[in-house]
Amino acid sequence: MTDQPRLTLNDGRAIPQIGLGVYKLPADEAVTVVGAALDLGYRHVDTAAFYGNEQGVGEAVRQSPQTIFVTTKLWNEDQGFDRALRAFDASFAALGLDWLDLYLIHWPVPAQDLYVETWKALIRLRDEGRVKSIGVSNFSQGHLERIIQETGVVPAVNQIELHPRFQQTDLRRFHQAQGIVTTSWSPLGQGAILDDPAIARIADKHGKTPAQIVIRWHLDSGLSVIPKSANPHRQAENLDVFGFALDQDDMAAIAGLDSPDGRIGPDPELL
Repeated sequence: MTDQPRLTLNDGRAIPQIGLGVYKLPADEAVTVVGAALDLGYRHVDTAAFYGNEQGVGEAVRQSPQTIFVTTKLWNEDQGFDRALRAFDASFAALGLDWLDLYLIHWPVPAQDLYVETWKALIRLRDEGRVKSIGVSNFSQGHLERIIQETGVVPAVNQIELHPRFQQTDLRRFHQAQGIVTTSWSPLGQGAILDDPAIARIADKHGKTPAQIVIRWHLDSGLSVIPKSANPHRQAENLDVFGFALDQDDMAAIAGLDSPDGRIGPDPELL
């Protein structure tokens, strides 16, 4: 499946709506795992300096005859204007690509109070043409409002924890008003949501797996989604979500799974 939908970013570029997440993918497996995913039809790979596998991801992308959209992220200890510029240089060298499509601030880390200066560094990188698009990850509405007010530059993307049990509807509404694409990390809720009876009923109705239903929910909700799997069978299953759509009853049932206590990962306000 290579004819995949794309979402238009607020800078005029476009991001493939589904990508491969590579969190916790060992560096020595990255070339093989990412290469297999690209062969299956993935056209977006999401990595980060913190993951320690940028070099392998870059090698797999270089070996592919296809044009691949690559995202990486700046780690917390590299925040600040000058350090961010150096961190970008290191990530760019590790990837070994001719260009980088999207560079994100991985976490705001408000306790450091460096994310505005870091954002200014990303703006410079974009303005100098060293990265095509810039964005953030795990930013709250307050963090977003601050960097927009102080720089005038709206992130193209905010990558956040988002799955049926933690749907972040208020933040997504703000993103939509600002033209920010929402990318869902941990889109399957680390697998816990796949055992939910409501998801199982929808899966039976469509003749699909629970994971395919949840990924389709992200797509039908207008979200970018980056499910992580190192298993070629699961990679193929996660990509085989374009031959059907959820109906209003399905969407309503999944909306009912949202919970204020559904967060699995860290709270960005507490880092």
